[in-house]
Amino acid sequence: MNWITNYVRPRINSIFSRREVPENLWVKCSECNTMLFHRELKDNLNVCPQCDHHMAISPRDRFASMFDGAIFTEIKVPEPISDPLHFKDQKKYPDRMKAAQKKTGEKEAMLVAEGEIGRTPVVACAQDFSFMGGSMSMYVGNAIVAAAERAVELKRPLILFSAAGGARMQEGILGLMQMPRTTIAIQMLKEAGLPYIVVLTHPTTGGVTASYAMLGDVQIAEPNALIGFAGARVIEQTIREKLPEGFQRAEYLLDHGMLDRVTKRTEMRDELITIVRMLLDMPPAIKGDLPAPNADELAETPAEPEKAEAEAGKAD
Repeated sequence: MNWITNYVRPRINSIFSRREVPENLWVKCSECNTMLFHRELKDNLNVCPQCDHHMAISPRDRFASMFDGAIFTEIKVPEPISDPLHFKDQKKYPDRMKAAQKKTGEKEAMLVAEGEIGRTPVVACAQDFSFMGGSMSMYVGNAIVAAAERAVELKRPLILFSAAGGARMQEGILGLMQMPRTTIAIQMLKEAGLPYIVVLTHPTTGGVTASYAMLGDVQIAEPNALIGFAGARVIEQTIREKLPEGFQRAEYLLDHGMLDRVTKRTEMRDELITIVRMLLDMPPAIKGDLPAPNADELAETPAEPEKAEAEAGKAD
């Protein structure tokens, strides 16, 4: 009886007991409140298939969807001084950095890589808003300078995906100094005659908007992205006027000439390939290759006309 009670019954209960479903299998869209299966959402590049709401996506996942075969090589970025001001608010700056690195799995708020899109070699960099709000730090400045120098060295266009809340307050004036540094880096590209394409994602604000994010030869934005320098409430309090609805959203800026395109994330890769190849005066991209013929197809292929005539003469 003890054997049945202690062994058989627990085994049966474990087999037929209800298994708990992991909490991260479903994601709720913040716009339409639809529950989305995580794989379906990831396959759609974190764009809600019901309402087309563009959710946040990491730079690494963005690059995997953009580069051919999800293959890209990271570009090394020079390391700045870790805590130049010994800044401390509720936490020490190094502690905030460690928390952000643990949360995102990335070293900093900018990822720089090189590879091919549509067989077109490019250099790309993308900001990660989940890393301390994508704030512009000395590392981010170094990353853009490194990306520009690599693009000039290889004679490749530079594509930048912006997402930031402004300069990093823990670095003070050193963070703000990245505005002129990155502007000079972009000027290097201009002087080399290389295209610089900016894709503004939600949100892009502060000193990032006042520097490298608005210097592109082509300015593209994702739908409904918040783009601006100061917040709407600050502007209203300053000018003491009511602002138009959605005046800092991508569609409004497109209508008023600040953007060239508003493109869905699922269509962004094809859009970038087309624009880059046009700016480089290259032919349209090859959409796909025909498969190589197999042995049976080669055997069924008729012989060359000369050989066929010679064989026919021998037969006569």
